[in-house]
Amino acid sequence: MAKKEPVFTGVCTALITPFDAEGIDLMRLEALLERQAAGGAAAVVLAGTTGENATLRPAEYRLLLEASAGIAAGRMKLIAGIGGNDTAACASRAEIAARAGMDAVLMTPPYYNKSTQQGVIRHFSAVADAAALPLILYNVPGRTGIGIAPASYKVLSRHPNINGVKEASGDFSLLSYLASECAEELNLWCGNDDQLIAALALGAKGVISVVSNLLPEDVAAVCAACAENDYPAARERFRRYAAFCRLLFAETNPIPVKAAMHLARLDSGRLRLPLVELSPENTEMLKASMKGLGLL
Repeated sequence: MAKKEPVFTGVCTALITPFDAEGIDLMRLEALLERQAAGGAAAVVLAGTTGENATLRPAEYRLLLEASAGIAAGRMKLIAGIGGNDTAACASRAEIAARAGMDAVLMTPPYYNKSTQQGVIRHFSAVADAAALPLILYNVPGRTGIGIAPASYKVLSRHPNINGVKEASGDFSLLSYLASECAEELNLWCGNDDQLIAALALGAKGVISVVSNLLPEDVAAVCAACAENDYPAARERFRRYAAFCRLLFAETNPIPVKAAMHLARLDSGRLRLPLVELSPENTEMLKASMKGLGLL
């Protein structure tokens, strides 16, 4: 099998979805996308975990994708989150994403159902067979309660329409396995901001980042330095925002990042239940960290 070209290299921002009382705030969405383009993001994920995809209505999902395609105008790759624990529904969202002008789709294992690994393989394969866009796997067992096993990765890597994986398991042994055993067939992207440099050193093509909602330039600089094998420069840039990065995961994502964007006057709109506002204690720590970064 020929080596698969990655959908993107460098920084892909897992974009928040700006909600107002009526639905999606399109003016805020445009401002957020423009900021990502100016900040050096190579791509954005729409309707991912950070985008509160679980509470998007079907009409909102289409609107978010279509509006973003019109705003981005080919300046960044656009990747749509498609779920999910219902294989047929995931395939349907992949079709919507293709019609809306997306460049790829991102998909988790079947949470809650928690199938066997054979079910995981068939779940991803069925959607990859049906999708008109490249499929990126998303391994995040802390969210889904089920992970992708090494043997399953090996099988899935052979599918011509599975382009790669956002690895957010935090398992460096698994990252090492993917880098050594599936490197030609499966592009690897870091899914945990705090593990970026280590993942890049193992061969990751970049990161799907939450931090870059606020600091796209810094995350892009870390990726660029690693691409030039200048790891001392990458470490120095990463240390600038490492404490802030940890605070963005002090509570369930995207609660802290939306709070941080509000504090930075990049108003991100309201959260949707069951997510609630950041606690006062964590808000104060977030403010202190943001002052040190010049974000306030």
